Amino acid sequence: MGRSSRLPLLIDLYELTMAAAYHRSGIEEKSAVFDLFYRTNPFGWGCAVFAGLEPALEHLESLRFDQEDLDYLASLALFDESFLAWLSSTRFTGSVISFPEGEVVSADEPLLTVEGPLAQAQIVETALLNIINFQTLIATKAARIVRAAGGRPVVEFGARRAQGPDGALSATRAAFIGGARLTSHLEAGRTFGIPVAGTQAHSFVMAFEGELEAFRAYAGAFPDHCVLLVDTYDTLESGVPNAITVARELKQGGRALAGIRLDSGDTASLSVEARRMLDAEGFPDVEIFVSNDLDEHVIASIQQAGGAVDSYGVGTRLATGMGADGVALGGVYKLVSLDGKPRIKLSAQKSTIPGRKSVFRATTAGGAALMDVVCLDDEQPANGDVVHDPVTGAGRAIPPDARLRPLRHEVMRGGRRTRPVPLLDGCADRAASGLATLAADVLDLHRATAYPVMLSGALHRMCARMTADHRREHA
Repeated sequence: MGRSSRLPLLIDLYELTMAAAYHRSGIEEKSAVFDLFYRTNPFGWGCAVFAGLEPALEHLESLRFDQEDLDYLASLALFDESFLAWLSSTRFTGSVISFPEGEVVSADEPLLTVEGPLAQAQIVETALLNIINFQTLIATKAARIVRAAGGRPVVEFGARRAQGPDGALSATRAAFIGGARLTSHLEAGRTFGIPVAGTQAHSFVMAFEGELEAFRAYAGAFPDHCVLLVDTYDTLESGVPNAITVARELKQGGRALAGIRLDSGDTASLSVEARRMLDAEGFPDVEIFVSNDLDEHVIASIQQAGGAVDSYGVGTRLATGMGADGVALGGVYKLVSLDGKPRIKLSAQKSTIPGRKSVFRATTAGGAALMDVVCLDDEQPANGDVVHDPVTGAGRAIPPDARLRPLRHEVMRGGRRTRPVPLLDGCADRAASGLATLAADVLDLHRATAYPVMLSGALHRMCARMTADHRREHA
């Protein structure tokens, strides 16, 4: 979610009907463990950037059902008075173990784990998936775009095309974690402290009798922050020449034109010619800002074509997470333990990894990431241990000189956070540093290799044993 909001009924109906059945059966207080994870890395990339943790924890802390909520549920004629009374006093009292926000993650590892009374842990499923799935998707999209930009700043300005007001806020927050440094969205700037930036629309230029008059008006209003949109009529014949005229006038007054913006046409070649024109007139410091339906692939093509671009503005395809494989991360929330006994799902292509778990990252001495190892909770992986691919079962050894560190920590206990809310800058820094540890093939924008997530030997054997036992019982 974007900023603080209380949405107790951000719940799919089936979660409440299950909770009501748990309550009627007297098992609602059984100790349960649920894992939130996804099975396929988004956008065909080799990893993802984990985002949305803090809004998710905020939702858990604020969970309560007031009389208006209960009256609505009673009107459905599905729930008895006993269950509604239980709901009226329900607060989330469980624990959460999680990756830190901004960490690089991959398919099949538990991003976060919820431990608590069964019914409590069940009814938070939709909210947690809604928050984590969307923000992780957008943070990952932003990281791909920033990588394609090759160090040039990326501005997020997709609020107009985002999925509703909160979608816009959440998208901006996640995009910042993924590496976008500025936003055009003022509410997100205020809420999250993200620097804001903006130019003008074509309607501004069209509101004046001539382009030069429009440029002069804008420069007069914002002489220290003037970026001019130069493609309303003709980029090279009028837009850039008129911008150069205004640049001269600003210079005479002791000010400087900050930049021009290209929003249509062949932006690679236009940027090269605009750069030549600006430099020839003595304005090498005027920056060229490019927008126009950008994503990582378009930006990469501009870079490869030698575009003279100083920064990029990305809207729709960032704020919506648009990609060839759709616009959603397929995160799921599955029961993996009940009353201390591991549980496993064995549906075709939808199996789960049972039990309480910990996750370690194996790196080289220089910090390059080699693999993540998912273990039983009381395990400590060691160099030389044989670990297994969760899908194929193929084994490989942890290198003898690898360094191992735990990736997940308890972030909530008894329904309250155990750590201060981290600064968003810190989450963004973590994402950038984590991505820098990955091999180039994991980050390839076209044919990425998935960052490896492996199971410890003990966990692999437990999965095999539970699978065999289940098949024997149901033969």
